[in-house]
Amino acid sequence: MAIQFNFISSMLILLLLTRSFAKAREAGGGGGGSGGGGGGGVIDVVAKFGAKADEKTDLSKPLLDAWKEACASTSPAKIVIPKGTYFLSTATLDGPCKAPIELQVEGTMKAPADPSAFKEPKWIAFNRIENIKLSSGGVFDGQGTTAYKREGCDKHNFCGSLPINLRFDFLTNAMIQGITTKDSKQFHVNVLGCKNITFEHFTVSAPGESPNTDGIHIGRSDGVNVLNTEIKTGDDCVSIGDGSKNLVINGVTCGPGHGISIGSLGLFKNEEPVDGVIVKNCTLTNTSNGVRIKSWPGAEPGTCSNIHFEDITVTNEESKVKLSNISFKNIHGTSALLEAVKIICSATLPCENVELADIEITHSGPTGPAVSQCSNVKPKVSGKQNPAACSAPVPANPTPTS
Repeated sequence: MAIQFNFISSMLILLLLTRSFAKAREAGGGGGGSGGGGGGGVIDVVAKFGAKADEKTDLSKPLLDAWKEACASTSPAKIVIPKGTYFLSTATLDGPCKAPIELQVEGTMKAPADPSAFKEPKWIAFNRIENIKLSSGGVFDGQGTTAYKREGCDKHNFCGSLPINLRFDFLTNAMIQGITTKDSKQFHVNVLGCKNITFEHFTVSAPGESPNTDGIHIGRSDGVNVLNTEIKTGDDCVSIGDGSKNLVINGVTCGPGHGISIGSLGLFKNEEPVDGVIVKNCTLTNTSNGVRIKSWPGAEPGTCSNIHFEDITVTNEESKVKLSNISFKNIHGTSALLEAVKIICSATLPCENVELADIEITHSGPTGPAVSQCSNVKPKVSGKQNPAACSAPVPANPTPTS
């Protein structure tokens, strides 16, 4: 029922946005200028505000001027960034706005390559907006390869404020569709305080050795859907922080990266509960972990409940699966190391309500067949179990996960 509800929610958001943008076309016409009825229509940053796709002229002012006009419009508006490659120093698109807005990005935007150009940990930010769509195949290139080496951090403070490619803060009813984020200097996407936001056919691209470049990080948000998305990065493909509720991660292809993770949880006081996460139909290849819940030892009190990982395929996982308070169903693939399944729980707070169903993970290395290790947990087991559930002893110092 939870899956059905979440998908209906995301479809409803898309339907409402589509109707809003259809009304925008009716109100504003199909030309390159503003329409009637209090503004709206189509706003072309090149035709109207003189943006230049020369990789030198800063797109910031034309984009902010277009945003100011669209945000003030009482009828829905569409901002168009045509094909081409643009230089964009930084931009924060603030709401609230008076009507729905679509930002149609057809071109490629490049960030400053020098990390010291940023004084805040953000490149492009969307803040306090209701009914927004970001679409049309555009690329946000953070040019982060120079930052991955962390050169000069001992002499400069910019390493502490490396920019996130895309920040989505306190949005309501948002659709991010057909967009690529590339080589961010830090997280590719940070979602904070949002309600009903969907990523669909979204792409994240960064080298496997890029540090702290989480694909999509979600925190204190309700109703986030990540659908049919490809993530290649150097950290968690999707990371879920405290206060996250009613999340659906479906059809994600992950790797390289650290897998799909909830947490780390319990580091700070007064963390909000994580409740209602479904990770389904995902494929993880050459990742350092599969799907996991991370919490700090001796952690602050908190809760993490109603978590379900289902229909996951893993290939060449390096440190396997660490589970807590979840159902783990129909998981199949190959393991690069001996320990294919690990459920390592606290002796003082043993895991409860853990379910393993239909596990089939093989290991073909010289050290023997795959094993399953459990500590401080009594999982409910059903269906095929290869390796046999909880059949191997746990070492005094279990292999750590990244």
